[in-house]
Amino acid sequence: MSQPHHLNPTAASRLLLANLILQSDPQTLTQILHNPKIEWTADLVDKTLKRLWNHGPKAIQFFKVLDHHPSYTHSCSSFDHAIDIAGRLRDYKALWTLVSRMRARRLGPGPRTFAIITERYVAAGKPDRAVKVFLSMHEHGCPQDLNSFNTILDVLCKAKRVEKAYNLFKVFRGKFKADCISYNIIANGWCLIKRTPKALELLGEMVERGLDPSLTTFNIMLKGYFRAGQIKEAWEFFLQMKKRKCEIDVVTYTTLVHGFGVVGEIKKARKVFDEMVGEGVLPSVATYNALIQVLCKKDSVENAVLVFEEMMSKGYVPNVTTYSVLIRGLCHAGNMERAMEYMERMKDDECEPNVQIYNVVIRYFCDAGEIEKGLSVFEKMGGGICLPNLDTYNVLISAMFVRKKPEDLLVAGKLLIEMVNRGFLPRRFTFNRVLDGLLLTGNQAFAKEILRLQSRCGRLPRQVKL
Repeated sequence: MSQPHHLNPTAASRLLLANLILQSDPQTLTQILHNPKIEWTADLVDKTLKRLWNHGPKAIQFFKVLDHHPSYTHSCSSFDHAIDIAGRLRDYKALWTLVSRMRARRLGPGPRTFAIITERYVAAGKPDRAVKVFLSMHEHGCPQDLNSFNTILDVLCKAKRVEKAYNLFKVFRGKFKADCISYNIIANGWCLIKRTPKALELLGEMVERGLDPSLTTFNIMLKGYFRAGQIKEAWEFFLQMKKRKCEIDVVTYTTLVHGFGVVGEIKKARKVFDEMVGEGVLPSVATYNALIQVLCKKDSVENAVLVFEEMMSKGYVPNVTTYSVLIRGLCHAGNMERAMEYMERMKDDECEPNVQIYNVVIRYFCDAGEIEKGLSVFEKMGGGICLPNLDTYNVLISAMFVRKKPEDLLVAGKLLIEMVNRGFLPRRFTFNRVLDGLLLTGNQAFAKEILRLQSRCGRLPRQVKL
C-alpha cells in the first residue's frame, strides 16, 4: 500500500486517509498512522473519527492505534467521539475503559462526556442506567450542576421518556435550582408526546415559582398544538402572543408555516410566510426549509423548486436539510434524475450529502425496481465519502428479495456480513430471511457461514442447530 504524501488536512486528503484506514489490516494501520509525514491534530482526528462513524469497530481500532503514537496524544474531544462510538456499539466495557483512561490523563470526563453516555444508554433502551450515570457523575470527578441536570432531562424527553424526566425533575428541581430552560425542556417533552394539557399545567407551575415564561416557552407550546393536530388552538395561541405584545420571532413564524403546511393548508402557510416580511421578520434558512418541505409533501415539488430558486436568488445558502427535503420530494415524485442532479449541486455549495440523503435515493431506486442504480449509489458511499448506516443495509437487503434471483440473495448475504463487521446488529427477522433465501437457492455453505455469524451476534434462532 502506497504511503500518503505529506498530508495537509484538506477534504480530499482526509477522504484519502479515511479510505486508507478502512482498507488496512491492524499491521498496516500502525504503519499508516505512525507515518511521520502525517501531522496529527485534534481536529484531524475528530474529523477522521466522524468519517469512520458508521464503521464502529474500525473507528475504535483507529483511536486505539493512534493512542500509541510516539508524538501525538488524544484530546478530550477525540475521547468523547470514541466513547460515543463505543456506546453505539453497546460495548460498555470499552466505553468505561475509555472514561477511566480520560480521567487518568486528567482530560475529563466532562459534562459533554456524560451527556454522550446518558444519550447512548437511553437510545439502547436503558433509561434507568442513564439516570444512574447522571447521579454518579461526581464520583468520576465531574460534579453535577444545573447544566448537566438540564442535559439529562433533555436526553430523556427527546427519547420520549417524559414521565421519567418529569419525576427526576420533581425530585431535584430544588437542589439544582431549576430554571426557565429546565421547564422548557419538560414542556417540550410533554408536547413531543402530544400531551399539551400537561405542558400548559407546567407553564402555570413555572409562573407560580416566580419564573417568567420566555419566547422559547411560547414557541414550544405553539409547536405542541400543531403537533397534536390542534390547529384552531394553535392559531388562537398565536393571536394571544400578539395581544400580549410578545416579541414574535422567526422561530414562531417558521412553526406556523410548517404547522399549517403539514395539515395541507398551503395557502395559509404561504400567507404567513409572506406576512412575516411585512412584520419586519426575515425568514431564515429554516423557514425556507419548512416551506419547501410542506410544498413537497402537500402541494407540488415544482412549487418547492421555485421556492428553492427564490431562496438562492435572495442570497440564502441552502444547508443539508434544504437539499434533503428537496431531494426526497423529487424522489417521491419519481424524478430521480433531477434528484441526482441536486445531489451533485450540493457539492458545489460545499454541502456533502449525508447518509440520510443517500438512503432516500437508494430506497427510491430500489422501490422503482432499479436495483443496479441503488447498488451503484451504495458503492459510492463505500468509498469513504459517507459510510452506510443500519438503515442503508436494511433497505438494500430488503431490495434483494424483490426479484427472487439467486445472485441477489448472495449479495444480501454479503451485505449482512459487511453490516455485522461494521458493528451493526441486524434484526433476527433479517438473519432468518437471508438464511431461508440462501437455503432455498441451494447456497448451503454460505447459509452455514451466516449461521455462524448469527451465533456470534447472540441472535441464534432456537430451532437451528449447527
